[in-house]
Amino acid sequence: MKSLFKPIPRQRQYLISIGVVLLVVFSSLLLLDIVGHRAVAFFLLVTISILSLFLDVLPLILAALLSAVLWDFLFIPPRFTFSVGTPEDQMLLAMYVIIVLIHAALTSKIKQVQREVRKREERTRDLKFYNTLLNSLSHELRTPITTIMGATDNLLTSPNNLSEANKEELLSEINIASLRLNRQVENLLGMSRLESGAIKIKKDWVDVKELIYTVLAQFESTFNDHTVNVSVAENLPLFKLDFALMEQALFNLINNAIQHTPAGCAILIHADCVDEKLMIVVSDTGRGFPVKDVNRVFEKFYRVHGSRPGGTGLGLSIVRGFVEAHGGTVELRNLPMSGAEFTISIPAELTYLNNLKHE
Repeated sequence: MKSLFKPIPRQRQYLISIGVVLLVVFSSLLLLDIVGHRAVAFFLLVTISILSLFLDVLPLILAALLSAVLWDFLFIPPRFTFSVGTPEDQMLLAMYVIIVLIHAALTSKIKQVQREVRKREERTRDLKFYNTLLNSLSHELRTPITTIMGATDNLLTSPNNLSEANKEELLSEINIASLRLNRQVENLLGMSRLESGAIKIKKDWVDVKELIYTVLAQFESTFNDHTVNVSVAENLPLFKLDFALMEQALFNLINNAIQHTPAGCAILIHADCVDEKLMIVVSDTGRGFPVKDVNRVFEKFYRVHGSRPGGTGLGLSIVRGFVEAHGGTVELRNLPMSGAEFTISIPAELTYLNNLKHE
């Protein structure tokens, strides 16, 4: 259960309680001859009810007591005294004070219950988060670690019985497993930064073409079953971006395309500047996504039903987090014929190389 309103600092709550009550009181003075002093009590009661949505119990009690005192002094005959003329008015004033104080107490109790429910929900969500995390990582971390340990053990225990080809194969396995392990660690660190709100954007001028080929260089050993085509708009300007965050976001998109498309598919990467926004499109010629999954693929730990084993379901959620940290958006759509298309759009400061030289 989430609060509809952002919390207001306590000192400001006191100022609001006093200010709103005074505003309603002086407005009611203008209407006194029309509505009478008893109707003013209803105006004030409605005011206290509205304030209870925003204020804590102590500022609300202050507003309640202040409204009762001002109503007595300014409206109840005889006016401008604290005496109350008729028994009916005496009872009405007493009931007003009781009602607004009960209102404040009940509001405080309701908010306390809401906080407790919210804490329980957060604890349940955190527990589910960590259980899912541990279950997802149990395979993803154990597999590359087992590969590294096995290959290393073979190299250490029987180096004389291994041919050079065997040694190269084992070293290649260690390298691939290390890269896989490093990717998982990077994703975990990235998600941790997103969860904690510790993302700090360090922007600098980035050549998007260089960014793309830097990412592709990390996939050289995994492109055997796929073809990759890169299309960068001519005279593409430089953009102020966080190179490291965008590198990981683009890496995750391309890795997702490799992992979830059949052998022989093509991956297309296009970069352009549209309406002073950086547009990076990563598409493939695979089977695309089930319609029900298109709007959920960016959720943490979400994996498309029937996808091949492996992966923690963090990659695309990190893509969205890092892109949104730049003030941008990332969208997924299925292409008309076949395949899927991810589009990153980032409104970023840009400049052309010739202009940059003169800065």
